[in-house]
Amino acid sequence: MNIVVLGAGTVGTSIAELLCSRDHSVTVVDSDYEQTRRINDDLDVRVITGSASQSSIMFQAGIASADLCLAVTGNDEVNIVAASMAKAMGARRSLARVYAPVFRDLSTFDYQRHFQIDRLLSLEHLTAIELAREIRDPSSILVEQFTRGELQVETIEIERESRMTRGTIRELKMPDGTRIGTITRENKTWIVGPDDQLQVGDRIIVFCRAEQSRAIRGLFDAAQMASKRIVIAGGGETGLHLARALERQGFTVMIMDNNEQRCQRLASVLDTTSIVNCDATRRKNLEEERVGKADAFVACTGDDEDNIMLCVEARDLGAKQIMAVIGRPDYASVMGKLGIDLAVSEREVTAKQILAYLTRGIEISRSRLPGSVIDVIEVEVENGSPLAGTTLAQAGLPEGCLVGAVLQHDYVRVPTGDDKLQPGDVAILLVEEDVAPRALSRFTVSG
Repeated sequence: MNIVVLGAGTVGTSIAELLCSRDHSVTVVDSDYEQTRRINDDLDVRVITGSASQSSIMFQAGIASADLCLAVTGNDEVNIVAASMAKAMGARRSLARVYAPVFRDLSTFDYQRHFQIDRLLSLEHLTAIELAREIRDPSSILVEQFTRGELQVETIEIERESRMTRGTIRELKMPDGTRIGTITRENKTWIVGPDDQLQVGDRIIVFCRAEQSRAIRGLFDAAQMASKRIVIAGGGETGLHLARALERQGFTVMIMDNNEQRCQRLASVLDTTSIVNCDATRRKNLEEERVGKADAFVACTGDDEDNIMLCVEARDLGAKQIMAVIGRPDYASVMGKLGIDLAVSEREVTAKQILAYLTRGIEISRSRLPGSVIDVIEVEVENGSPLAGTTLAQAGLPEGCLVGAVLQHDYVRVPTGDDKLQPGDVAILLVEEDVAPRALSRFTVSG
């Protein structure tokens, strides 16, 4: 694929290196001559020195024929303008990295839709939802990055007989806006069909809106998450995004941070999270806040060494699950030896996200549901495709394919069989690997 990377900093360099290792044709643009000289010496890429927000530089980079443009400079505004220009100038997909939360806050303005950018990527947000998934269930599906946080997936263990185990899926009459996606039974996972019946011991995933989470768990008589206590050390952007995600899922969350101004900001934007203004690197403070009783402890202070030491202390105090955000990849090998259950690197999270976008045609992104042969595919509904304007019940999608969510303009919904897919919609598919080609053919315009 022909890929243009705008920005040769730490993130841009790691992305270019990843793409080169997979034999893609990569062009890197940066305004800093020293950066471009360095990357030209180190990697087999085409390098251009100049501003990513100038049309002449974009033309020189071959943006009109690019399959993917990644705007990852250190400036949010430059990234948004450059990604928007790239899309307008002919790039098939364009992604922009942003740091400031305002650019992803739909309550104020939809920057992504206004500037016609395929995705705004926040490395801090991606890191947070990776941590949230590990706390919630490592095998669950991440839909937050597709639906911009408006939908979530509940993973539920069927622990006892109830009315939900006494009929087929067709007969359960799930609440509006919810849908069962997959069933895992005896280490086998499959996409749910209308004639499937739930059994005690099954693990299911349910698509729902965030405000429906508690009601859905109550419907299955499943344990609420509120009994789980999570302690986060560090109230930066990653800590904020993580707390917000866990709040929506019913966890009891506490953030420890030594910056008073930051604590005041956290208190003003979070609903139920407890904010403690203290130095988490002091063991005395960890003991006073009962970190040893936490179900999970997450260190995301922004300093690798502090995060590692905090995790060691939390493990020693008795916290059940220990996680850290680590920037330096060479630290990864020592994490397990120190008793740290998970170390999440922004670089690795970014790489995973970028690889999901290396798709062609109507596919926007594709990733694999952990431990299964089920793909999560984000696909466009184009004008003239066989199912445009038809109801899902009449769409002719093969068995083993489920439409879990639909993004229509600025609204996200969990569809029913009576919903119609319209040109311009984006559908989130759960599809078994062997039926994916047949499923995608229903979205493909003939010729």
